[in-house]
Amino acid sequence: MCLCIDEELGIFTFGLQMSNGDMFEKNHDEIDFEFLGNIRGKDWRIQTNIYGNGSTSIGREERYNLWFDPSDDFHQYSILWTDSQIIFYIDGIPIREFKRTASMGGDFPAKPMSLYATIWDGSDWATNGGKYRVNYKYAPYVTEFSDFVLHGCSFDPIEQTSSKCDITESSKVSIPTGVSPSQRIKMENFRRKHMTYSYCYDQIRYKVPPFECVINPLEAERLKVHDPVTFGGGRRHHGKRHHRSRSSGTKANDV
Repeated sequence: MCLCIDEELGIFTFGLQMSNGDMFEKNHDEIDFEFLGNIRGKDWRIQTNIYGNGSTSIGREERYNLWFDPSDDFHQYSILWTDSQIIFYIDGIPIREFKRTASMGGDFPAKPMSLYATIWDGSDWATNGGKYRVNYKYAPYVTEFSDFVLHGCSFDPIEQTSSKCDITESSKVSIPTGVSPSQRIKMENFRRKHMTYSYCYDQIRYKVPPFECVINPLEAERLKVHDPVTFGGGRRHHGKRHHRSRSSGTKANDV
């Protein structure tokens, strides 16, 4: 996919998303990439969102700076969605791994979804809290797609049944089942260099992180340096369940 736009685009937000809002208006699921516009001379930013069962009030967003200009050339943006995990990739590098937990209940996306590509005016929030607005003199805004690949099962919205699943064994494209050890190193490197926001560490929105969050102390410290107001609030008070999650996250990173 290539964003074929002038770098003065400003605050138009482009989204590549899976959603079912047309079928489930009040409890829709959504998994998406969002490009949050650009200011000349600054890094492009991309955001990943996960909503399940209409849980938009929780907001499971993460935000990153890109190491390239997405309007210069085509790049590969991929989402692996299974019944137990969601993984986002850029150019084959996993950038986010989201695992389903029992505590999430119906908040994990589980209903059939369609794939959309959208462009909309995000001037009110997408860049510096609405400080910079869209400059419409650079319209039209165009996105081009190449080498589009979709694996899954078709769903009949009337009969409420799935059928015609593609046979991935015969596909020329290898479908990953998770993050390999070598990929995990690349993912950790990406997050260390480029992640600028994660809802799990947002102490303004959440006095206690949502149950599915596994706190990585190194990520927490890096984000605190990046934005001490959002990520460096007062001391958190955790119950035992959150304390165990935090401890398990620490051990995983010590290995």
